[in-house]
Amino acid sequence: MLTNTYMKLLNSPQLSAFGGMNFVLEFLTNKGIPRVLNRHLPKMSNQAKYSWSDIFYGMSIIYLCGGKYLEDINSHLRPHFEDNPYIKLPSSDTITRRLKQLAVDNQTGRAKRGEVDHQFNVNDLLSDLNVHILKQTGCLDQPVLTLDYDNTIIFNEKQDSNMTYKRDYGYQPGVCTINEDQILYVENRNGNSDAKTLQADTLQRVFELIDKHKIPQPNHFRADAASYQFDVIDLVQSKVKYFYIGCRNSYVEKYFSQVTHWTKLNDDIEVGQIDFTPFLRQAKENKTQPKRYRLVVKRSPKDSKQVDLMTQTAYDYRAIITNNFGLTPVEVAHFYNHRGNMERQFDILKNDFGWNQMPFSSIKYNQVFLVFTAMIRNLFKMIIHHFSKKCTNLNANCRLKRFIFTWIILPCKWVKSARIKKLRIYGKINFTT
Repeated sequence: MLTNTYMKLLNSPQLSAFGGMNFVLEFLTNKGIPRVLNRHLPKMSNQAKYSWSDIFYGMSIIYLCGGKYLEDINSHLRPHFEDNPYIKLPSSDTITRRLKQLAVDNQTGRAKRGEVDHQFNVNDLLSDLNVHILKQTGCLDQPVLTLDYDNTIIFNEKQDSNMTYKRDYGYQPGVCTINEDQILYVENRNGNSDAKTLQADTLQRVFELIDKHKIPQPNHFRADAASYQFDVIDLVQSKVKYFYIGCRNSYVEKYFSQVTHWTKLNDDIEVGQIDFTPFLRQAKENKTQPKRYRLVVKRSPKDSKQVDLMTQTAYDYRAIITNNFGLTPVEVAHFYNHRGNMERQFDILKNDFGWNQMPFSSIKYNQVFLVFTAMIRNLFKMIIHHFSKKCTNLNANCRLKRFIFTWIILPCKWVKSARIKKLRIYGKINFTT
């Protein structure tokens, strides 16, 4: 128990607990983000109190200061950003009203021989805006571009959500990333639309977006076994140089016994390969020439030592189809394994940037929210890379919470001196020399 201790509360001028956010807003402003937002989003009326950059910065402040819900801007953050020169902080009601103005109606489709209506939302305006921001920040100026596509389930009990294959209600958006770290495209889908359903249509929209903005042809495309479809592979190979797609064992396990040479990938996994020609029936139906691909097969011993009826071996198998005949099987396996970074992106989006706390009750409005927060996540990657060069306690791969504790939480106050607003920081930042 403490003794001889006395606490007294004194009234003092309001300080902001999030001084580091001012450096972030300055960085984004210098990168031209407000200019891109106000140029490519619908024009505001002259009487509008808040610009699109205020709306976007307001959402960024929520998540980059540790908030989880849009309402946190009212209950926790507003006093900390009064008289801030970079932003007029809007209320959560203003943000939600403005986001709703950007929504478009849902689309409905059916798979071939299907009897279920699939509901999805495509917002071309926001997809274009996302690409403009990626271009503005130089994220698309890299010599090698790798696309990854995957779907994730966002469990929720929204008014229009449907049952997923996980036997719970939710949405199942399709997401395409570029070079593993940047979100290129988001398409919200209802929960009953699994990853393989109408995927070729979704990817067609991704490549149309790439062509529209004159993005260089991607070098690589990776996806899981839900993309093992004739229509998907036929589309992808016409749009990228090389593709790497997981295979469904039920379709290719007949080829596993034909692999004669195996190379160690690690202590437990071996890799082999064969050339094969799949989709013979589909090629005939579409009156196209069947194409020859490469099947890279990975196997690992079963813990049970049980011999499989089809392969007559006691191994578990996984396979990858690719049109890259230049890499070794080990190199293909290692490169494909990087596709697992998609799960990390989903974890970051859901837990750090609000995807698990969508504010609206319908797909079309939540589509706007998902794209906005994906753009904030894209910018955060650039922000953390920039400030990790200046602060010794940061690294370019750290998560949002560490960035908040290390950089954002700095007591500060804006003071006016000689008719100029100056930021006074109370504390110490460990700058690199």
